[in-house]
Amino acid sequence: MKKVEELSFPDGILYYKEHTWAKKEGGLIRVGITDYAQDQLGDIIFIELPVIGDEFATGNEFGSAESPKTVSSLYMPVGGIIESVNNKLEGSPDLVNSDPYGAGWMIMVKPYDLSKLAGLLSSDGYVSFLKE
Repeated sequence: MKKVEELSFPDGILYYKEHTWAKKEGGLIRVGITDYAQDQLGDIIFIELPVIGDEFATGNEFGSAESPKTVSSLYMPVGGIIESVNNKLEGSPDLVNSDPYGAGWMIMVKPYDLSKLAGLLSSDGYVSFLKE
């Protein structure tokens, strides 16, 4: 496992304390797990994602990520309706390890309330949280 300083936490992305991220794209929110989360899990071998139309509140479990070490729950950074899922992860779950903020994204959500994004952390805030 890497030190926090060795991991990537891009600006322009918001972070949830349960190690998921959210990026506003028009009226939708793209969601995935953070570089920290994928590093802690190790080699991801399976991702379980919801189906389009499922609804989740902030903090609800929306899926899971499995590695040889463990199965970890994935938590919603913002409540809403699932608009799309990254089907590429079915055959290539390792995309989450190699590109957690790009090709390894997990779901697109139509949020119930965009103002709830204000409750998420900036990259600096998330790094400070990890170092506590």
